Amino acid sequence: MSLPSIERANARPVPVLPRLIFASRWLQLPLYVGLILAQAVYVFHFWVELVHLIEAAFGNQDALAKLVTSIGYKPETTLTGLNETVIMLVVLALIDVVMISNLLIMVIVGGYETFVSRMYLETHPDQPEWLSHVNASVLKVKLATAIIGISSIHLLKTFINAQAYTEKVLIAQTAIHIAFLFSAMAIAATDRIMFPTNKAAKDLDGRAHND
Repeated sequence: MSLPSIERANARPVPVLPRLIFASRWLQLPLYVGLILAQAVYVFHFWVELVHLIEAAFGNQDALAKLVTSIGYKPETTLTGLNETVIMLVVLALIDVVMISNLLIMVIVGGYETFVSRMYLETHPDQPEWLSHVNASVLKVKLATAIIGISSIHLLKTFINAQAYTEKVLIAQTAIHIAFLFSAMAIAATDRIMFPTNKAAKDLDGRAHND
């Protein structure tokens, strides 16, 4: 009898309560399905905005009015066609949708792989590079970085259209963005401090195993 067979034969059966607790991770599955539906909504919203931009470029006033409303561009201003500022704000809004969609992908794929079940994508040709070494710590850092990118796009949109906002809103958005930056730096610093400790522990375990 091979060693794995002996280990399986000698393995203790898992009690009911631990199995029930471990199976409770599947309660998160509807959450990830819901995020997939949210992803579909973002894709639909992206194409609606893009179609409005293309129609406005060809002189469609209804599409232009919808764009102006969606980006919050100077409500008192009457536009007869696209200008550089409106195009820039719409493009930034589209980039914002893409970045939030990327954030959703990281949460769905990385969260499911980390907290629910293995996806066995090691041999899949389209496996994302970051998924090969994903864990709770790596996922946390990547999410913090993505949130900073999204916040930067929002802040840039606000400053381009600063006339439509009060001074308090501008200060508040800047302060929130700075808070995101400091939070991400704190997370990165914490991981940098913990990483050498983990590496040293692995080296120590390796020496003990060799001895």
